[in-house]
Amino acid sequence: MNLFRTLPLILIPLSLSACAIPTGPVEVTRFNRIAEGVVYGTGSFTVTPAGDAQSGDGLALSPYLAAVEREMKRVGYSEALGATDVVAEISVQRVEFRGNNRSPVSVGVGGSTGSYGSGVGVGVGVNLNALADQRGVETMLDVRIRRTADNLVIWEGKAVQSGAANSPSAQPGIAASKLAAALFKDFPGTSGETITVP
Repeated sequence: MNLFRTLPLILIPLSLSACAIPTGPVEVTRFNRIAEGVVYGTGSFTVTPAGDAQSGDGLALSPYLAAVEREMKRVGYSEALGATDVVAEISVQRVEFRGNNRSPVSVGVGGSTGSYGSGVGVGVGVNLNALADQRGVETMLDVRIRRTADNLVIWEGKAVQSGAANSPSAQPGIAASKLAAALFKDFPGTSGETITVP
């Protein structure tokens, strides 16, 4: 076998894998009401900013809205043409830090609807010691799905990703897609379980 003829064939998969954008793991925690008989992945939906995020910069929030909308469709919901069965409310927070010093970054996507887990479960914490010696960005995507018939939160989840400030995971478009995909992986997920999505 001629090595010079086979070498290009060996290098093709390597060059293709180099085109993928590495973004690091995402920590995801979700809560649902499966035990109460709630059925997921059916009906019409809309996606909207949550709470005071509605007053933020729509352009900064738009990649996250679009990413959650894609995932809602993928798991079985249909875009609302009239009445809406569920509303997915999203909030996003980006925090820049160097070592243990963290400060919120105003990017027009902040906002909250109260403490995480208030609708279905309880809060969780994230350990960022791995990035203690460099400047980094932590991005958190929080999604709550409310049933419009009774305003009940039927699902909620939080996805958190940390990375160096100059890494792909710090770019809003890339972060939005990765966080939403991780959050809706195996939807609706196991209630109360925290998973790491590579």
